[in-house]
Amino acid sequence: MIISRRFSIIWWKSKMREEILRVFSFYFFLGKKSARTRTFFLVSSVSILMALIIRAYQLAGYWTENGQVIFQNFLMVFFLQFLIVLLGLFYGTSILAEEVEGRTMSYITTRPVRRAALITGKYLAYLSLVSIMLISTVLISYLILNLGRDFRLDDIGTVFRYFIILWLGLAAYMSFFNFLGAWLKKPILVGLAFGFGWESIIQYFPGTTQKLSVAHYLKSLLPQYTSSSGKLGFLFIRLEPTKPGLAVLILIAIILVFLILASLIFSYKEYLFEE
Repeated sequence: MIISRRFSIIWWKSKMREEILRVFSFYFFLGKKSARTRTFFLVSSVSILMALIIRAYQLAGYWTENGQVIFQNFLMVFFLQFLIVLLGLFYGTSILAEEVEGRTMSYITTRPVRRAALITGKYLAYLSLVSIMLISTVLISYLILNLGRDFRLDDIGTVFRYFIILWLGLAAYMSFFNFLGAWLKKPILVGLAFGFGWESIIQYFPGTTQKLSVAHYLKSLLPQYTSSSGKLGFLFIRLEPTKPGLAVLILIAIILVFLILASLIFSYKEYLFEE
């Protein structure tokens, strides 16, 4: 009996992985060709243009700060407080919303694929697509600002650290917005209020209230550089950081909890088309 139960669990897990992989492959290659992906890649590339402008001012002598400081104090604001929230919002809410709006929900739910596998595979596919956008723009922007005589290969590790922090934030936001998409009929409005309202304000409150934002845990992981004038970077105003290890665990918990909740809601909820 025990052996049979263990075999059933192993079979279920392997079957689940196979279904997730099939869903992932389909939506990843479909998403690569979509107009939305091209549009958001152009939006992401704004950081490269910003880096080029700042670099020009730097070479002209109008900016004397180190490239690391400039990157964190200016471009990380763009990445951390705008880009990953925007990408997470539109890709996260669209995981189910585009199926409802495109009237394909009845088709995908009648396929021999578990609903949990469907939502997980699609989430991972979109997260992978957006991660490619993110790493390319972060790397190019960083190199534009820092590539010079003083540049060392060790600095690539700094870029990788920035990317990991941003990726954790992207995955957390997308998981949360995926949950909103599974739960609400109009998730985009609530998502906008949360991402660009709540997240933008609450992180600058003193005390423990700032810990009610995803951005707080991301900022807790950033290296706290200061400029040559001794002014603290904009990202660290009123920051009472959480320990890095705990911050990572909380971000991972946010990703898993909201992905599981979205899968559960999708598994039991009936989605009706609106005329």
